[in-house]
Amino acid sequence: MSRLGIDIGGTKVALRLERSGAAVDATPLERTFRWPAEGAVAADMAALASAVEALRDPPGDPVTAVGVALPAALDPEGRVLGWPNRPSWQGLHLRRQLAASLPDAQVRVADDGDLAALAEARAAGCRDLVHLGVGTGIGGGIVLDGVMRPGTARGSCEVGHVIVDHLTGPPCDCGRRGCVQSLSSGRAVLRRSAETLGEQVEFTRLRDAWTAHEDWAVEAVTRGASALAAAATSLAELVHPDVITIGGGFATSLPGYVEEVATRFTALRRPTGPAPQIRAAALGALSSLDGAVLLARGVGLKPPTPRPATTA
Repeated sequence: MSRLGIDIGGTKVALRLERSGAAVDATPLERTFRWPAEGAVAADMAALASAVEALRDPPGDPVTAVGVALPAALDPEGRVLGWPNRPSWQGLHLRRQLAASLPDAQVRVADDGDLAALAEARAAGCRDLVHLGVGTGIGGGIVLDGVMRPGTARGSCEVGHVIVDHLTGPPCDCGRRGCVQSLSSGRAVLRRSAETLGEQVEFTRLRDAWTAHEDWAVEAVTRGASALAAAATSLAELVHPDVITIGGGFATSLPGYVEEVATRFTALRRPTGPAPQIRAAALGALSSLDGAVLLARGVGLKPPTPRPATTA
């Protein structure tokens, strides 16, 4: 019997299979595949089912629990409300679809940012943590007392849509202005760089210019770091985490970025306010997959509230 973690991305999917009862140091089975180009639900589900079956060893080995990390808006039942990367998935009841193909398994689906936060909290040995993932967009989540908040029954923790400048901030793809995603994401920083230089800017050029302290790159990156620090400060005031981790491909590829955010966070915090440690994320690109495996194990979920006893 095995547990399966699935980290679903816009272009590729990573899977990890853990055998129940295997030795602690046993290497789990892993597989990665890219989605079919056409983006149709039927083709995507067929590709996913094929990858799952190829991972099972021996073939047909029972999978008893599945945890799925997904960067899409979900309802509490595991139905996709919307996902720009795979528009055809809107309305897909992903949990039910997987449960039908793996009838012996308990299937749980959660936001990839929430699961990344859960995995980072476990890696840090910390029960109260905020995670911020800076990539093409801004993701992340909150873990309090070892449990994802607000929890899968109430939707995901959309830290990318914390508003930091609703008056003059740029439009966000959610329809509002000034969300931290519209200012701090890799896409936003590259767009700001292009506006300054009057031409498209590739990430490698931005990274090299930032490392060389060229003015245009410093302005573009630090404005994003400042907005991220403002969001982190607000989140810290609300939930008082012990640690705030910063990860994601954009943040981890810019030398000194986490330190820049930490400096700006320190400048913003109240003298008597929360003072969490600001750290680089420990797990890198594996945080959501690690979180999906934890979800399969049932780790990080709020225990059900006991119902009051009834009297006859």
